[in-house]
Amino acid sequence: MKQDRVETFLQQWQQVRPELDCSPMGVIGRLARADQLISARLLPVFKTFNLSAIEFDILATLRRAGCPLTPTELYQTLMISSGAMSTRCEQLVQRQVIERLASGDDRRSCKIALTSLGISLIDAAVEAHLANETEILSPLTLDEQQQLASLLKRWLMDNE
Repeated sequence: MKQDRVETFLQQWQQVRPELDCSPMGVIGRLARADQLISARLLPVFKTFNLSAIEFDILATLRRAGCPLTPTELYQTLMISSGAMSTRCEQLVQRQVIERLASGDDRRSCKIALTSLGISLIDAAVEAHLANETEILSPLTLDEQQQLASLLKRWLMDNE
């Protein structure tokens, strides 16, 4: 039977420390390896739209929100610093895919909205992204994908 890299590591640990239960390494190691492999396959799709992963996330967050968001709402949703958010937003404003809308109540505040160009860009990028994700998950049946999603959801609910 074909082995993944993690199985090799587990066998090595078994040889040098047979008294240890290294099964947690199998789960965590495979999650970490999956993250590396998935990221490597997501980034090229984003690049075809001249987007970084964080820029894709900003535009996708605005699109699914369906309304303008404050920079604070954006950076809290994306779990990045306010400075990083400001830099990325400025770049996206210059590319004319988002715009800053002044608040009528507070002159110091603004909201961020997609432009029509931004909507077109993120809609096309999301479609390509979903096709890519479908391909990435294709070794698993739909039932297996649902089972994996359910297990990961349960783990995340206890750990987030």
